Amino acid sequence: MIEGIIVEGLIYGIMALGVFLSFRVLDFPDLSVDGTFPLGAAVMAICLTGGMNMGLALLVSFTAGFIAGGITAVIHNKLGVPSLLAGILTMTMLWSINIRVLGSRANLPLLRTETILTSIRTLGEATIGETAALLIFFVIVVLIIKLLLDLFFHTDLGLTMGAMGDNEQMIISQGVNPEMVKIIGVGLSNGLVAISGAFAAQYQGFADVNLGQGIVVSGLAMVMLGEFLFSSNRIGLLTLRVILGAILYKAIMFFGRYYGYYINLTPNDLKLLTGLLIILSLILTKYRSKSLKFRRPAND
Repeated sequence: MIEGIIVEGLIYGIMALGVFLSFRVLDFPDLSVDGTFPLGAAVMAICLTGGMNMGLALLVSFTAGFIAGGITAVIHNKLGVPSLLAGILTMTMLWSINIRVLGSRANLPLLRTETILTSIRTLGEATIGETAALLIFFVIVVLIIKLLLDLFFHTDLGLTMGAMGDNEQMIISQGVNPEMVKIIGVGLSNGLVAISGAFAAQYQGFADVNLGQGIVVSGLAMVMLGEFLFSSNRIGLLTLRVILGAILYKAIMFFGRYYGYYINLTPNDLKLLTGLLIILSLILTKYRSKSLKFRRPAND
């Protein structure tokens, strides 16, 4: 049970890292995540059923998500559309594109298709067990993605991206084109979301155009839950707490799904629970900010 929760948390933690990048680093509320998550799942599924190499299929999924995120940024930059509306436009268009990718179908099963995770399960079945093998695999994958992100944010482009989220005018005054930074940042964000969708499709055994419904809200809840675990300004710890927040969120959803009947909570109420978690996080954040603001230093 615990291993399954952690595995799901790690899979969706990749998506949460993408949401963290757009919402927290770039200060770019991006709703196209609801479209790029199933896009990654659809591209991965159609590539695998077509016999493509598994690693290459994952790269194609990331590229598809990156392009979709870049389109959102271009709509925002070139047409002057607010980021929220630009994301909604991309998300709406992606619903039709995802059906096209799946061959005019709403879903595509992967139960009889060789995937990355079926290979891991087969390997684990003969050694340490399927769940343990999946857990080790995703710990390694998420750790690699986290370390690559940490390294990226120590480059000039990564530092510029973080600075632009705080003060765009300062970046402009330094001669940097903010439009290009947004395209790269939002593209990278949605690329990570697409990778998460690709793994989710393999884990669940199917790709579906509705996989991304409400996923951006879940990602935001994961980011906010992580922010209450510990405070830090170091990028390595910031990305770590996003991943831990994703695992915590999945644990809360698990207990809500299987033990919620004690308080008359049904699986249909889980989205309500997600919304309440975000509202509670906002209230606690506001309260904590006020406490820090009015805190007085102790007298010597």
